[in-house]
Amino acid sequence: MLLQLQIWSFLLLQETAVGWDPRSLWSQMGPLAKAVVIGLFVMSAWSIGVMIDRLMAYSAARKQSRAFAPAVAGALREGKLDEAIKIADRFKKSHLAKVVVAGLQEFQAHQISTDIPGEEIEASKRALDRAEAIVHAELKRGVAGLATIGSTAPFVGLFGTVVGIINAFKGISTEKSTGLGAVAGGISEALVTTAIGLFVAIPAVWMFNYFTGKIESFDVEMGNSSSELIDYFLKRSQRAAARK
Repeated sequence: MLLQLQIWSFLLLQETAVGWDPRSLWSQMGPLAKAVVIGLFVMSAWSIGVMIDRLMAYSAARKQSRAFAPAVAGALREGKLDEAIKIADRFKKSHLAKVVVAGLQEFQAHQISTDIPGEEIEASKRALDRAEAIVHAELKRGVAGLATIGSTAPFVGLFGTVVGIINAFKGISTEKSTGLGAVAGGISEALVTTAIGLFVAIPAVWMFNYFTGKIESFDVEMGNSSSELIDYFLKRSQRAAARK
């Protein structure tokens, strides 16, 4: 085994040197392999943009929701629906505020006007469900694309690998030689596209799983807030009916 490695090392030193810096690798690639690399870098840039956007959005949602929850709870305890709605309007990036304000506005509209058809609790619940669905879609924006990139980037890199192997065999045919120098360019092309495909896919898969967990926790928080708000509406309606 050691003798075989020594022989291969000797042959490699005898062959024409292949540049392994990015500029040399790029110049050695064929048009199809270059297109694969460009496509992978576009996918990488898009996924990085989605990651930054979602991280900023989730951070803002978490921060504003932590400030919103105690503020709106205090207004509701005092029975000030108008104040609670104004508080929700101040926290535009909070996922909880977007859901709660929909339920509050629907409930208040039924109390102010008797011309609105439907029972106020059921109408408020439907408004909360619609708001949850809308906010969930907003939170998921771009995340599915990360899953697509994570699953397809390795195959795009594999396509580049196949192209590189084909070029390696073409090199053998052109040089009329089976030495390492004849195939080094094609092999390097194949390995580079494979490595870039994995480099693009791995962070995309990681962040997709991370964002999916975040969205699930946001969904639970919105569901709990909706349930608590419905309980509040029921108690308020019961008190109002008892006074009558």
